[in-house]
Amino acid sequence: MRTARRYLASEIYRSSAVVLIALLGLFTFFALIEELDKVGSKFTLTNLFYIQALELPTRLYDLLPIGLLIGATLALSSLAQRNELVILRASGVSGLHMMIMLWTITLPLVAGAFVLSEYVTPMAEIKSSEQGMALLGRSGGGRLESGYWFKENNDSGGVRIINIANLQGNGNVSDVSVFEFSDGQRLNTVTQAPSGQFHKNQLDLQDVTETHLNEQSHEALSQDKAPAQALVSIEKRPELTLTTSLTPDRLIARVVTPERMSILDLKDYVDYLDANKLQTKRQVVALWRKVAYPFTLLVMITIAAPIGFMQTRHGGVGTKVFTGILLGVGFFMINQLALNVAMLSSLAPWVTALVPNLVAMALALGALIMMENRHNVRRRNSSVTN
Repeated sequence: MRTARRYLASEIYRSSAVVLIALLGLFTFFALIEELDKVGSKFTLTNLFYIQALELPTRLYDLLPIGLLIGATLALSSLAQRNELVILRASGVSGLHMMIMLWTITLPLVAGAFVLSEYVTPMAEIKSSEQGMALLGRSGGGRLESGYWFKENNDSGGVRIINIANLQGNGNVSDVSVFEFSDGQRLNTVTQAPSGQFHKNQLDLQDVTETHLNEQSHEALSQDKAPAQALVSIEKRPELTLTTSLTPDRLIARVVTPERMSILDLKDYVDYLDANKLQTKRQVVALWRKVAYPFTLLVMITIAAPIGFMQTRHGGVGTKVFTGILLGVGFFMINQLALNVAMLSSLAPWVTALVPNLVAMALALGALIMMENRHNVRRRNSSVTN
């Protein structure tokens, strides 16, 4: 059985690698065409190739499940066409036993997908976002026209609102405005700086201008008489250090798509949002989808099994591969629909992350069991006839 498992693994790995290379090349080519109009004096063709190279791990992360489905279907269909699967069945290997072999073969891919998901893709996505901001001035992740907005509790028990016009990577920021509110939601101080840098729970600002509002300013503004004293005072500082719950990683979390973050960083960002009473549904759904991602590969190999095990007279390799593509695209669309449903409904995030996988796994196993029962019936009938 070890020899058979190694042979199946080599065929599936080879076919999946070919399919993934083809899909990566195709999607990268389309992305290059789409970005060519941005090439100029500042953003050169070399920069474009560099950013596209940084996006390859993210693209591989997205394409790995469907690439495995198509590759496994192609490999198993080729083996069935050459009657090699028939030889395995004749040697006493049942369909369910063969399914266990396929799951065992997929485990190294699951481990590789975990490394890709937790280490390679987040690093590449962060680097790609930093390069995009530096070269194109573009950024994603909920940036408004006024920049990025963050909320946290300050040291006095009130609320601090931080506005950052531009994130420059490595914790560097520009055009920073900090609004300090008292516990009564009254504005006390406005701090502005052209540049700053975030460290671990610390924000260093340079060339700072602080505007302090008098405690009686709110009452004075509601009266029709001129105040007896100035309502605001302005103070200039060469630098200022603020204690903050924000870190460079949490800043990048606003730029990077939640599904591209590592589980630990995503959990840390969810904790930050919870602590400051901010919306976390999008991030929690992404966290559950990250947890379910390696399991998706097992679902894909399970779907490929009944398609590949079909007798060749029921359809050639091309028909089976086309069926695998349709199922893969359908599964992807259902997953995306589940994500949108989770955002708009009150369903638990784990339901929308796991239920599509579990349903697809159950249907594939059901089809495999039906095929196995039909095979056993034919074999008994053949024995009786003989």
